[in-house]
Amino acid sequence: MAAWNTRHIPRQQGRIAVVTGANSGLGLVTATELARHGATVVLAVRDTTAGRRARDAIRDAVPGAAPEVRELDLASLASVRAFAKGLTAEFPAIDLLINNAGVLMLGPPRTTADGFELHMGTHMLGHFALTGLLLDSLGGGAEAPRVVNISSITHRNAHLDFDDLMSRTAHQAGRAYDRSKLAVTAFGLELDRRLRAAGSPVLSVLAHPGMSRSNLNPRAYQDRGRIERLTARTVLLLLQSPSGRGALPQLYAATASGVRGGQFFGPSGFKEVRGRGVQEAHLGAEAAAPGTGRRLWTAAEELTGVTYL
Repeated sequence: MAAWNTRHIPRQQGRIAVVTGANSGLGLVTATELARHGATVVLAVRDTTAGRRARDAIRDAVPGAAPEVRELDLASLASVRAFAKGLTAEFPAIDLLINNAGVLMLGPPRTTADGFELHMGTHMLGHFALTGLLLDSLGGGAEAPRVVNISSITHRNAHLDFDDLMSRTAHQAGRAYDRSKLAVTAFGLELDRRLRAAGSPVLSVLAHPGMSRSNLNPRAYQDRGRIERLTARTVLLLLQSPSGRGALPQLYAATASGVRGGQFFGPSGFKEVRGRGVQEAHLGAEAAAPGTGRRLWTAAEELTGVTYL
């Protein structure tokens, strides 16, 4: 596993893959590699102009590929519902859902169209609703259909305050981001427990990229002072791996044979910060606790109005 790379991806012919946030960064790499190995890829993007540019880039890289661009704003439950309705009408069976889209440390508090803190609303609640609305189609996938949620190494340092899930008290952008990634991780594990209990063929798997270059990272510091921005850029340049390498864990989770529900993958290097391959990643205790998952699931159902399993 440590030496695993994109050359090891099995053939994906006949598979339908949905990748959120597929217009750039890790999502674009993931969509490109799935298309390269034969999958029909749906680029689920908030900005369809950027999505069309990504589609054209995939076509250039993979002659014969035919990715589709669909509008999806995970910060709007109405958009999530509209996307799911249109997608399932065209694709009654889906093989892969890669919940990749994200936002990162956007400075002052910001909210989604539904009033959720932006990190929690995008990373956790939007993907929770999307997964539930697509689950019947995923259950119709031909072979080992999978949901892959993208975590972060920072989830281990976070704590979920169920009395303040939206981080309204003493909001700090970095802490809100970390909490949202803890929530995503707990959601992925709880999803696995419920799928297994229901006897579903769908696998719920988790991955994180370590520290990887992304178009999100410069935006993370856009509201900071000049010295802080310069320091952050220097650290990121020294520690981050290219997006192509950062996407390996989620590609492994989505495609490798022998993957089991509930597994968590990250880079194979020191402290999982970066690496040339893939290894099983370390879960934070709070994320792994079944009680966290159950409580979060109940809250997510109440907040989104999407109930499943």
